[in-house]
Amino acid sequence: MHLAYPAVLAVLLFCTGLYGVLARRNAILVLMSVELMLNAVNLNLVAFDVWLRDTLHSGQALTLFTIAIAAAEIGIGLAIVLAVYRNRGSSDVDRLRDTAETDAAETLPDDGDADGGITADQATAPAGKAKKAEATA
Repeated sequence: MHLAYPAVLAVLLFCTGLYGVLARRNAILVLMSVELMLNAVNLNLVAFDVWLRDTLHSGQALTLFTIAIAAAEIGIGLAIVLAVYRNRGSSDVDRLRDTAETDAAETLPDDGDADGGITADQATAPAGKAKKAEATA
């Protein structure tokens, strides 16, 4: 068997996974795309192990480690996605820019004040966000 066949298949799988990571908004689909990319790497490891006729089969051993790490990654990733979905009500990746809790001043409803409903706490909320950004930078 030529090495080109599994290598081209691995490239196609990896590119499909990369497209899924970059284009999808659902966190579960992003995790599935990462798994697809890891499987493309596993295919390359096994193909090169067979092609090089390694007596220790190090490519296959490394593939087993990669599978174990991928299983742990998907378990932890799904737990995080479920926790985010329970807290936020959505698993949309674009809406998860900031995983910190929102300020209480930002979530106050508009009570119909004469100044457009902006309270003193809401007016100072952007300054608080700037201080948080400076503290984390």
